[in-house]
Amino acid sequence: MDNSNILLNVNGIEVIYNHVILVLKGVSLNVPQGSIAAILGGNGAGKTTTLRAVSNLLKGERGEVTKGSIEYRGERIENLSPADLVQRGVVQVMEGRHCFAHLTIEENLLTGAYTRKSKGEIDANLEKVYNYFPRLKTRRGSQAAYTSGGEQQMCAIGRALMANPNMVLLDEPSMGLAPQIVEEVFEIVKDLNHKEKVTFLLAEQNTNMALKYADYGYIMESGRVVMDGAAKDLANNEDVKEFYLGVGGGERKSFKDVKSYKRRKRWLA
Repeated sequence: MDNSNILLNVNGIEVIYNHVILVLKGVSLNVPQGSIAAILGGNGAGKTTTLRAVSNLLKGERGEVTKGSIEYRGERIENLSPADLVQRGVVQVMEGRHCFAHLTIEENLLTGAYTRKSKGEIDANLEKVYNYFPRLKTRRGSQAAYTSGGEQQMCAIGRALMANPNMVLLDEPSMGLAPQIVEEVFEIVKDLNHKEKVTFLLAEQNTNMALKYADYGYIMESGRVVMDGAAKDLANNEDVKEFYLGVGGGERKSFKDVKSYKRRKRWLA
C-alpha cells in the first residue's frame, strides 16, 4: 500500500467494553485518500467495533479505546465527538441502516445535512444524491418504513453524503439484501469513489463482493488483523479462498489451522 497519501491511520488500538471485555487487540490499518478499503471477517471478528472506534461511537455501548492511536489527516481524533468528526468529513453509515421509519425518504436525507448552512448547497447535494440513487427520487415522498431494504440502504448512504463527507465508514452494506441489490449498492459506492473522490472504509462479511470492489483488504479474526493485502491478491490467496470465498474442500475453520499462521500474525513482534 502507498503510504504517501494516508487519510486514516489506525495504530495498534485496543478496545475494551464495560472496563472488562477486550474486543480489539492491537488493530492497525491504513486507508489512503481516494481508496476503498475493506475490513473482512465473520460475526464477532471486530469489524464493527473498529469502525465505531474510528467514528467514536463506542461510548454509547460502554466501550473505549484504551491503547493505540487513531489519526485522520495526521491529527489524533480519539477524543473528538462524533459530531466533530462529521464536521471534519468523517461520516458512518450504521449496520442495519437505521432510517427514521416515520419520515419520508427525502426527510431522512435532509437530516444528514444538519451541519450544512447554505440552502443552495443542501439543494445541490440532494440533487446529487438523487442522481446516484434515482430510485430514491421516485420514492422521495414515501415513508421509509414502507420502502424496501435496498431502498433504505441507499437512503442511509445518501443521508451520509448530504454531510458532504470526505470519508464514509460503511458497516455491512450487503446485510439482508438480495444479491442483485448488493451489486447495485457496491456499483454506486465505486462510482462515488471514482467520481466524487469519497474515501470508503467498509466492514463486510460478503468477502467476495468486497474484494471485487475494494482496493485493499484487512481480514480480522477475534479482534486481530490476521492478514492484509491488495484486494486482488487476497482474492487469489488459497487460504482466503477456502475460509471466506467457499472454494476448497478442507476441514480448517480459521487461519489458526494454517501452518504459516504464526508468521502471519501481525500483532506479534
